[in-house]
Amino acid sequence: MQKLFQSINRQGTYTTKYDDAIKKFGTNDLMPLWVADMDIASPECVQDAMRNRAAHPVYGYTVYPPRYYDAIQGWMKRRFDWEVKEEWIVPCYGVVPSMNFAIEAYSSKGDGVVIQSPIYPPFASSVKRKKRKLYDNTLVYKNGRYEIDFEDFEKKIKVSKIFLLCSPHNPTGRVWDEKELDKMIDICLIHGVVIVSDEIHGDMVYKKTHYILGSVEKAQNHCVILNAPSKTFNVAGLNTSYAIIPDDRLRRRFHVKQDKSGITNGNPFGIEALMAAYEEGDLWLDDLKHYLAGNISFIKDFIVQHKLPITPINVEATFLVWLDCRKMGLSHEALADFFIHHAKLGLNDGKSFGKTGEGFMRLNVGTSRELLEEAMQRLLHAYREIK
Repeated sequence: MQKLFQSINRQGTYTTKYDDAIKKFGTNDLMPLWVADMDIASPECVQDAMRNRAAHPVYGYTVYPPRYYDAIQGWMKRRFDWEVKEEWIVPCYGVVPSMNFAIEAYSSKGDGVVIQSPIYPPFASSVKRKKRKLYDNTLVYKNGRYEIDFEDFEKKIKVSKIFLLCSPHNPTGRVWDEKELDKMIDICLIHGVVIVSDEIHGDMVYKKTHYILGSVEKAQNHCVILNAPSKTFNVAGLNTSYAIIPDDRLRRRFHVKQDKSGITNGNPFGIEALMAAYEEGDLWLDDLKHYLAGNISFIKDFIVQHKLPITPINVEATFLVWLDCRKMGLSHEALADFFIHHAKLGLNDGKSFGKTGEGFMRLNVGTSRELLEEAMQRLLHAYREIK
């Protein structure tokens, strides 16, 4: 398995993570462990599908074939025991554009939209750009774990039209349990709020169970599920995602906004990748999760062993580790400078996830163990120097 998930040299392939690092960090002499895609090759079934499609010399306008819908339905049934009807599935360009369509479809300018920070930055920026009022049900960091303040949640849901749920949660790695999800659903139903759930990391859950919001019967007429194979199978650059919208009325309103955007054509390679991954990728994904769990454990064990003043938040899902660095005793600006110019590591700045991310950094473990070992040695040596 170690050999199967070796890092691939991505430099010079116009990749955001590597080739855009100098723009992000102001230097090109660091190890990039930031943007949420992996350095690991997509499964052979996806590579074969790409090669087969590329062998045909015409790459014109492409429709979504019946097999595309079958693949999504099969994946949802096998992995989550959720029976999805074909008409519920809306092919999309990406989860973030789809989130923007949903904001436009289910609210008007000035309406309230609830998020839960610290949160993936496009949640907040999408709301602000659409001129909606942003309400932050800030997650409570308690005993090394993030929890929901339900009293505050209901207070803000009461004055909102949409709740943007991140499930599993990025960057904290939380997997919402059945009780938490049920309570959020009930509060939203009472106040007539549409739940738009980004579940792009739903395949990357470790010891817990991921409950898809749309599989909860009482939520089906009040929710939009946004998903993609991009994180799971490392195909984010193919810009292929989908929404699952069981309710006809909500689906029609989503279609209207999507159609107005003009972003409706299918990507021939993205379609092939999705079908191959969802039809043949189960065993590869199971092995990948085992490997990533080992990487996460390595990070935690290294920090403990060397007594670094950093606390990795327990990762229940994703390949992203949320690091609490506040015990280092640095201002946030000094912390960011430490990682970039002393440790020579390019991580995601915690403040980009909201004010509550101050003192935190996000580290991507979707790479080889060898690179992570080097990264941790860099961190250790840099800390000893400033200490």
